[in-house]
Amino acid sequence: MATKSNTSCCSPLQQHRCKYKPVLPDMLKKGPCAVKVKTGKATQSVADQATVKKMFPNTYGMPEVTFMKGANPAIGKKAVKAAVVLSGGQAPGGHNVIAGLLDGLKKANPKNKLYGFLGGPSGILEGKWKEITPKLMEGYRNTGGFDLIQSGRTKIETDEQLATALATLKKNKVNALIIVGGDDSNTNAGVLAEYFKQQGADICVIGVPKTIDGDLKNDKIETSFGFDTATKIYAEMVGNICRDVNSARKYWHFVRLMGRSASHITLEVAHKTHPNVTLVGEEVLAKKMTLKQIVDDLASVVSARAKEGKNFGVALVPEGLIEFIPEMKALIAELNDLLADHEAELAKMNTVTEKKAFIISKLPAKLAALMKSLPEGIAAQLMLDRDPHGNVQVSLIETEKLLVEMLRTRLAELKKAGKYNGKFSAIMHFFGYEGRCGVPSTFDANYTYALGYNAAALALNGCSGYLSSVRKLTRKPQQWECGGVPLTMMMNIERRKGKEKPVIRKALVELNGEPFKQFAKVRQRWAMNDDYQFPGPIQYFGPAEVTDMITFTLRFERGAKK
Repeated sequence: MATKSNTSCCSPLQQHRCKYKPVLPDMLKKGPCAVKVKTGKATQSVADQATVKKMFPNTYGMPEVTFMKGANPAIGKKAVKAAVVLSGGQAPGGHNVIAGLLDGLKKANPKNKLYGFLGGPSGILEGKWKEITPKLMEGYRNTGGFDLIQSGRTKIETDEQLATALATLKKNKVNALIIVGGDDSNTNAGVLAEYFKQQGADICVIGVPKTIDGDLKNDKIETSFGFDTATKIYAEMVGNICRDVNSARKYWHFVRLMGRSASHITLEVAHKTHPNVTLVGEEVLAKKMTLKQIVDDLASVVSARAKEGKNFGVALVPEGLIEFIPEMKALIAELNDLLADHEAELAKMNTVTEKKAFIISKLPAKLAALMKSLPEGIAAQLMLDRDPHGNVQVSLIETEKLLVEMLRTRLAELKKAGKYNGKFSAIMHFFGYEGRCGVPSTFDANYTYALGYNAAALALNGCSGYLSSVRKLTRKPQQWECGGVPLTMMMNIERRKGKEKPVIRKALVELNGEPFKQFAKVRQRWAMNDDYQFPGPIQYFGPAEVTDMITFTLRFERGAKK
């Protein structure tokens, strides 16, 4: 496999970004040997405490840890071998996590080594890895993508897989495993940490919070890395569309944005661009809205703008909207169980029509009627194979097309009734993969490097079963605080593939949180006025207020002033 060892083949921007020196928190500047661990109070899981404790007897209840300045030379005396794996979808800044890990390990002891498992967790099971040296790392610093070691979605959960993973690490004398991933991947990190302790293996497992969706966060994990960069990329494209509709004035653009289980990306992009309509899945769920009600609301905005001669606009749709509609949520939950229970029978069927008829025969009456009412294409997408975690592949469900077709029908009804006299032409988009591998913003370049460096300090201190935590992110990077949060602290029990499983709880958009409340204040104005904002591309050079800007989400949630 070809690898880069220098920047000779890179674009001019990448060459300059490789030279950028991320700003470390003052706490970490002198290296892992210059910090001490301060432990807090014992913790408990966010829910289902008794069940989670029973599943994680060796790692449940551990205290939060915070790094404080102080001499700790002991951790640098023994050479260690650490390994890193990238798990799940890509997110801008992954390479800087690895760079921070490498630099932190080498700062503690030049003899420390870092290896990367190839292709995600499957690399652990297959024993595929390579050493990550400072020379190899040169061409990857501050770059997008996960191409240094690639990623994958294999989940290590069976007894055989756990035993194989442990055997691989023991055989190669690995002292620490760092798992970079989202909620599912870091749940897996917690499972591995517990298993290793059960087996008496002295192997430290550390998680790093990654997902552009922004749904892995809490008081101690203020944001997952990649969210800042991805939302800036999407906002540039949506802003361009806003400028286009304001110029052409004849189309409605419906933009579906990535975010399978939460609407953080959509809400953040809305704050950046001020579209006419923004659907927030969590609000739809709280109000128990039906598809018809959503379409009626859309028709109201389209009609009101048409009365002012504005047959154009921009609407943002979260990728996971369909799962937030209660009637659809109930259907999907039932399908999750049915498809798992009848996997063998469905595999023998050759057509979608045959599978749909079989599924309908197994559904309760109301859900069967709903399934029958869905267009064949949407029904087929709902029955597609699940991802390795048992989730519907929501990114393949073209919700924006469903909404446009239903909206077109509703507007025709209104026109027939003399309540609408406009013209409706729609253009549909899905912005998803475009945001996952962008060159990280200055914020993400700094944040991911700090997360990796901090993870090295956690690993060297033997803090197994912890998630790397860098916080106070509305401050300058030098003032960020560092430490670790027990993985079990964020867990609850959910039903996956028909079984009860421990998982890190997803952080959804809170309707009483500041990001949504600030949006709710202005959305009526945005609906009727052409109050579009045009963020433009990510800026890496220039004034700090442009290069170092943080997300509206962080700004509102942490009470920072504009």
